[in-house]
Amino acid sequence: MSRPRKILFLAGDQWRADALGCMGHPVVETPRLDRLAAEGTLFRRHYTQATPCGPARSCLMTGSYLMTNRAVRNGTPLDRRFTNLALEARRAGLLAYLYGYTDTSADPRVRPAADPELHDYGGVLPGLEVGCRLDEDFRPWRAHLQAKGYGPLPDDHADFFEPADGTLGGPAFYRQEDSLTAFLADRVIDCLRANQGRDWFIYVSFWHPHPPLRAPAPWHARYRPADMPPAAADPDPALHPFQAYCLSKGQDLAYYLGSPAADLSMDEGTIARLRANYYALVSETDHHIGRLLDVLEETGQAEDTLIINTVDHGEMLCDHGLLGKQTFFDPAFHIPLIIRDPRRRQGGSRVDAFTEAVDLMPTVLDWLDQTVPGQCDGHSLLPLLTGDAPEGWRRAAFFEHDFREPLSQAPERALGLPSAACNLAALRGERFKYVHFAGLEPLLFDMEADPAETRNLAQDPAYREQRLEMAEAMLALRQCHAEQSLANLQISQAGVGGARQAAGLPAL
Repeated sequence: MSRPRKILFLAGDQWRADALGCMGHPVVETPRLDRLAAEGTLFRRHYTQATPCGPARSCLMTGSYLMTNRAVRNGTPLDRRFTNLALEARRAGLLAYLYGYTDTSADPRVRPAADPELHDYGGVLPGLEVGCRLDEDFRPWRAHLQAKGYGPLPDDHADFFEPADGTLGGPAFYRQEDSLTAFLADRVIDCLRANQGRDWFIYVSFWHPHPPLRAPAPWHARYRPADMPPAAADPDPALHPFQAYCLSKGQDLAYYLGSPAADLSMDEGTIARLRANYYALVSETDHHIGRLLDVLEETGQAEDTLIINTVDHGEMLCDHGLLGKQTFFDPAFHIPLIIRDPRRRQGGSRVDAFTEAVDLMPTVLDWLDQTVPGQCDGHSLLPLLTGDAPEGWRRAAFFEHDFREPLSQAPERALGLPSAACNLAALRGERFKYVHFAGLEPLLFDMEADPAETRNLAQDPAYREQRLEMAEAMLALRQCHAEQSLANLQISQAGVGGARQAAGLPAL
């Protein structure tokens, strides 16, 4: 009889890699994820492939780079020709459930114009059966709150997170057991209990610590602003034209803080409060992840369950004067990853090799003994769970950000670029990080001497060799990872033959 196969895939939202106790954060407490890391493997240099949410999740769930799947913005359709992790899990015989959201925009070529999925970018990834769908209108949660006697409820989802007492650090209006995170965790727990005897793949996407940053009592008071580490770097519009553009748009502090106040400024006090609120939501989410892990243990499913904890992308959290993730700086792309394989629960290993979001689809399929589709740009991480990177493993992380705005054309006008040139690609190596823009000057950072990315060395003659080396490595990477779905197959008199070839990154 084959072993039971269960996969709990946790994908939070807007969670920085450093916001974990096990990553050495000086303040934030994440005891349940720290314990998971102690029982499994912590990946210390894990990077998302793209920002914002939709592109990040499209890369994550298809195992393909943004340059391949081309779902470049929130609302950009994901081409139906791509398979994905849910479809492949179903092919392997697993139930595939969604709890939360995937921000997958439907391919309009196979949908009628009136289809509701073509009027909201937050669609559902094909292959996932909806257990509880939580789009930005929070309809299931709204119904839950109404049933619990809350009301009248705000119309706009952002208004749900206005402080109950009118202060920037005040609690949400709902009790902790009725929070958005608690509500979704309760639904997942029901699913875990109902499917104990079955093989399943459950994709859970928690909203927080995505803004607005408002936690229920007592979580809201977990951290003091006075204890918050300061921003890593000050705003510097002279660093690069794209950074100047990002700063010129302003930062929506009112939205982040769940406050109607319009006169907020990004001073030290506001930054400290914002960070305290953010870390409160990190700890609340950690608590509810722990509840899921407890149910796995209680029901005897932990020994059969591969657990993956990651997120879509990071958060600037006022570093460089920025909020959000639509930039080129590391905090927007460096994200958490913890994997616990039930066959290796002695755990406690740490991986310092560079890993990427596109590695997770091959990892899951490897664990399921399934063939990895040719579209995948990543590699299975299972060999790294023992602490050793395979020979020839990548020596840099690759990620992209497409900042075109097809409807407003705001960046196109501000930067004088056509939409096709509104994009960047980055290669983040051990020491140097190179950022190439299609229509703007490049960036080069020495990450050892300048980890906060404050000095652009791209035009410095002393670093010409490093810039050229990084640019050539990125070009080679893009050539090796050109669309591969059929490239390694050949039709002959014997029929269709060939195999997926692993394309490695040239050494830097």
